[in-house]
Amino acid sequence: MRALVFDRFGPPEVLHVREVPDPQPTSGQVLVRTKAIGLNFADVYRRKGTYHLAGSPPFIAGYEAAGVVVSASAGSGFIEGQPVGFADMPFANAELVAVDAARLIPLPADISLDTAAAVLLQGLTAQYLVRDSHAVKSGDRVLVHAAAGGVGLLLTQWCASLGAKVIGLTSTDDKARAVMEAGAQAVLLYGDDWVEQVQSLSDGGVDVAYDSVGSTLMLSFAATRKRGHVVFYGMAGGDPPHIDPRMLMDTSKHLSGGDLWNVLTSAQERQTRAEDLFARVRSGALKVHIDSRFALADGALAHQRLESRASSGKVLLIP
Repeated sequence: MRALVFDRFGPPEVLHVREVPDPQPTSGQVLVRTKAIGLNFADVYRRKGTYHLAGSPPFIAGYEAAGVVVSASAGSGFIEGQPVGFADMPFANAELVAVDAARLIPLPADISLDTAAAVLLQGLTAQYLVRDSHAVKSGDRVLVHAAAGGVGLLLTQWCASLGAKVIGLTSTDDKARAVMEAGAQAVLLYGDDWVEQVQSLSDGGVDVAYDSVGSTLMLSFAATRKRGHVVFYGMAGGDPPHIDPRMLMDTSKHLSGGDLWNVLTSAQERQTRAEDLFARVRSGALKVHIDSRFALADGALAHQRLESRASSGKVLLIP
């Protein structure tokens, strides 16, 4: 099979397509032929060597894809030809992936393969951010970093659907329009003095700031009210600074981290959460925006697109 691989850590140019042996499913695994693969910032971190990565060189990144079952062991609950998706199984940047049956999510007939690959990981991330990391409720004032990105657009929509007042942060006027269409009450640009503007718009500070940039963490605290909450769940802009616990004590603010791997803890958990996510897509409460599609062989260009911050929505790899 063909896979997008890299032999060393580095810029997008280290990526290339190579013929590698087909995966051999073990007991309890299902062989899936991918049709659409979701690209995520975590894959960028893995390529750079700053995030957990399975395997050994040549590395195959990726944890999210949708496709069809090629073969399944008896008792797995899956059949040949069935459309499926997954959000947390390694080596997804390939034509074939051996997926643990417990991590495989059957797709309803009205959820396309492209939609599944575009929404599973980031949609389930948005879900735990508003349910588990901070229980967003009507009237909450919420700051969403990188609001035009894959998670950002879904998170903005989800918070707005719950009645929260969302302030989005993004880099360009074009992206700002997409965030407003997603339900934000205001959108600010990173190039401006956004902390002061957030404080003004939220009567002194937001209740919760969702920070996926990392390097902006202290600014997120400055934009948050006393006794407010900062949720750190990504580092697209670089590693976060070290936090002085004394600052947390003096301001009564609190910081929490988030990682989807710590949420998807069982087959039932995946299924229940995916069903809720698909229901929101089906109802129109969540609109899935696909920014671009790249052939698997053009994986380096896909990474460049994502890292450039020119994208708005999901970047897909198509085998």
